[in-house]
Amino acid sequence: MYELSRRILRVWRERVGSRILPLLTTVRFIGLLIAIFALWGFYEIAEEVLEQETQSIDTRILIAIRQWHTLPLDRLMLVITNLGNPSVLLVASLLLAAFLLWRKRQAETVTLAIAAIGALGLNIVLKALFARSRPELWQRTVEVNFYSFPSGHAMMSVVVFGIIGYLLATHVPRWRSAIVTVTVLLVCAIGFSRLYFGVHWPTDIAAGYAAGTVWLVACILSLEIWKRRYREIPTKQRSLTSASSRK
Repeated sequence: MYELSRRILRVWRERVGSRILPLLTTVRFIGLLIAIFALWGFYEIAEEVLEQETQSIDTRILIAIRQWHTLPLDRLMLVITNLGNPSVLLVASLLLAAFLLWRKRQAETVTLAIAAIGALGLNIVLKALFARSRPELWQRTVEVNFYSFPSGHAMMSVVVFGIIGYLLATHVPRWRSAIVTVTVLLVCAIGFSRLYFGVHWPTDIAAGYAAGTVWLVACILSLEIWKRRYREIPTKQRSLTSASSRK
């Protein structure tokens, strides 16, 4: 048993331990902290929803938003809410992935496709698990189907626009602040549009943001790890070539 423990520790030091710190440095601790906080937030919201402890405040918030309705704002919110339609975001993601593949950016292509498809699949599973009914406080003016929790618009917009914003900020660093600001405002506007039309409870939106953030961070971390590994392989190959030529 003692020898087995020593072997496990030795393998960990040689193959795993030496890589952990560089990887954590690459993907940054803040990303991990955000994911952990978002996961905790989703758990807390889900628990409150299952116990029906949010129904009163959810209702009051929606009724308050209902007072803001005007015809011009209705039209603006309709455009915004359509931007966050999960099917629209999925198609847009796959088209963008095809463009990235054409530009020979395989890692980014795979990440974007997995992020969009995975977010849609995860949202469908979560909706089926919680089976929460949608609000019926007034007559709906937009078409909705399936269950309410968590919001597919909120979750998909966080993931898809988050990935797109991340890729843009990576390739155009001088515009990073503007890209982040526009991305955050767009995602928030999409979530608000669902409340404006009364098709989601506020906790649906919050849970969608939380679940989407966890999946977004997971996809970005995977991309960063893959990029680091991809960069290390040519470096090792060059080192081996140089060593062979010296011989």
